[in-house]
Amino acid sequence: MARWSRIEVFQTMARTKLVPLAYNSDADTLINIVKACYEGGARVFEFTSRGDFAHEVFTKVNKYCIANLPEMIMGVGSVTDAASASLYMSLGANFIVTPVYREDIAIVCNRRKVMWSPGCGSLTEICKAEEMGAELVKLFPGGIYGPGMIKAIKGPQPWTSVMPTGGVTPEEENLRAWFAAGVTCVGMGSKLITKEIVAGGDFEKLKSNVSKTIDLLKTL
Repeated sequence: MARWSRIEVFQTMARTKLVPLAYNSDADTLINIVKACYEGGARVFEFTSRGDFAHEVFTKVNKYCIANLPEMIMGVGSVTDAASASLYMSLGANFIVTPVYREDIAIVCNRRKVMWSPGCGSLTEICKAEEMGAELVKLFPGGIYGPGMIKAIKGPQPWTSVMPTGGVTPEEENLRAWFAAGVTCVGMGSKLITKEIVAGGDFEKLKSNVSKTIDLLKTL
């Protein structure tokens, strides 16, 4: 079961402003990725469930975090149905992120008081998600909508908390635009955890990149 309440998860996301996300079929490689992010200052990590037997990878990584990275809040993204959400929650996922708005996922997460962040692409979807208890909505794909969408959302709904994923990069200009528009935090995958870093096993560089990004975010 989840080790953190949904409010604690949201508060940590809002405080650190960064949610790194990645998938790798090799659990040991992913452990090194998560460890580097943790040592760089990240306290939330989204495991993207996209491969066969992905739940087995998550189980090993989450157990490692519980034993060795006690402040790391592990959650799971790319969840597309309630059965998958329930499976990952039984494996200790502290939050669930979806690429689309799904009420069946909202119900099973709310039943266990686990935070869920649905992927939304319109104000109508965002309103429905908030009516179903979503504290933080995921703007996806963020690169298609851009910071202008955030400004449009925050106009009529200044209380809405948004996390864009896709189209977010570690560069200051990009991050400044998103946060100036009013995002709560950002999800960042391959632009932060690059293929080159993973292929070369350069986890010290990843640690440094995460640290620099978080330091930058503190100024925004």
